[in-house]
Amino acid sequence: MAEKATIARPYARAAFEYAKQHGAFRQWSESLAIAAAVASDPAAKRLLNHPRVSAAQLVDLIADVAGSQLDVSARNFIATLAQNRRLGLLPYITEMYEALRADVEGIADVEVISAVPLDAAQQQRLTAALKTRLKREVRMHCSVDARLVGGAVVRYGDLVIDGSVKERLARLANVVIN
Repeated sequence: MAEKATIARPYARAAFEYAKQHGAFRQWSESLAIAAAVASDPAAKRLLNHPRVSAAQLVDLIADVAGSQLDVSARNFIATLAQNRRLGLLPYITEMYEALRADVEGIADVEVISAVPLDAAQQQRLTAALKTRLKREVRMHCSVDARLVGGAVVRYGDLVIDGSVKERLARLANVVIN
């Protein structure tokens, strides 16, 4: 994965810089998302590296599915990826593009994994606390993992706050063993 991320990074930065210069963050987000969805489809994946499928055919495939969501500049970007046999990196490129966009817009995409679903009040309190700590707007992505037993794990980039009962039990066991 590190290799794919390394290869995808310059493409993501190029797309981001273009979108920034042209004030087209939302449009590029949509274009990249649809192109990544097509490239991630199992049937399309088989075609991406097939020697008999040309770069132009791959671009046409994505453009046909994307329809009007793919303007000329996005189509040219997709064509560059196709010529370099990098269409399989579209999900990574899209993820990196969105991270760059969120950073410049002052938004923190935070993943919250809890043992039970968070109600609206809990989400609001957590969002307010994270907004204060991170000093940016917070966009929470919540999921449930019953294996945590209780509590939650919060992830934002390299920051991980593990307040799960599972982790507390593991630390307690480590203390008892040592």
